[in-house]
Amino acid sequence: MIKETIKEAETRMKGAVQALEADLAGIRTGRATPALVERLEVVYYDMPTPLLQLANISVPEPRQLLIRPFDPTNLKAIEKALMASDLGLTPMNDGKVIRLNLPALTEERRKELVKVVHNRLEETRIAMRNVRRDLIKDLKEFEKEKLISEDDLDTAEEELQKLTDKMIEEVDATGERKEKEILEV
Repeated sequence: MIKETIKEAETRMKGAVQALEADLAGIRTGRATPALVERLEVVYYDMPTPLLQLANISVPEPRQLLIRPFDPTNLKAIEKALMASDLGLTPMNDGKVIRLNLPALTEERRKELVKVVHNRLEETRIAMRNVRRDLIKDLKEFEKEKLISEDDLDTAEEELQKLTDKMIEEVDATGERKEKEILEV
């Protein structure tokens, strides 16, 4: 019973780390990356659809994205979604593909992005602490119902704390990598 609880905690915390990594991939750095736009919602036949499902996204140059729609009739819809996004980029449409040139980030913008990263890291840490809190509550219920002993509860709480600390270290390492990437000129 305790092992299942710890396993559940690990699964939920790893899920939070993966969600954080996917979220951070969408934050712009000095280099072009398809992750910047692949989750962008494009209105396709009155349905919001991720850009990744409508086009091939490549990086021909370090500061340029090339978006090649599978169906050329979607060019206008993709261009409209890019203009409406908060990326602050102007798409260049040549009738077949869309090019996005990424200008160099200013020092001020880099600092703003680092703050955004720190906020996302803190949200993830809070999510992990919430997982720990919920599972400790479950363990205390098990102990109250005499399913586990008090010693088992203490041991499980220690294990859960060690797991939480390990996962938070992973979150911090991910954040440091992203911060270094953003501040790199």
